[in-house]
Amino acid sequence: MSNSVQEFYGNRLRMRVCGICIEKDAILLINHRSIREGDFWAPPGGGIEFGESAVACLMREFMEETGLTIKVCDFLFACEFINKPLHSVELFFRVERISGELKLGKDPEMNNNQILEQVRFITWNELDQMKIESLHGIFRFVTKKCEITHLNGYFKL
Repeated sequence: MSNSVQEFYGNRLRMRVCGICIEKDAILLINHRSIREGDFWAPPGGGIEFGESAVACLMREFMEETGLTIKVCDFLFACEFINKPLHSVELFFRVERISGELKLGKDPEMNNNQILEQVRFITWNELDQMKIESLHGIFRFVTKKCEITHLNGYFKL
């Protein structure tokens, strides 16, 4: 983990929202650098700001990170990650694209130390070929990665 990631996100609880966007047998994921060694592919999302609703946050984060306007649909599940110095609670929603062209955006919180490396729809077959260590931890709770939207409840990573 880079010093900038640790400084900005470490030693505090972070409440996040994430969107599961599936199109044509593929899921939208973003590859982050500096989070861990190697790739870290995770659904788009980010931290809720004080006074901001989870839905408004998810819509803002999708626009910032992917260039897409979305509709927030069903709440799916929550997960908690604690591995000092990071502690986050994440709320996952199913989302649908309304408009926009997919493009790699920026994380405004990180200024010149951008951690977003790539954004793309990854097919279920491609996802099955990826190392589980390079994926968001929530994928460990499904037998088949395409069943990610079938999860419900609370998961501790």
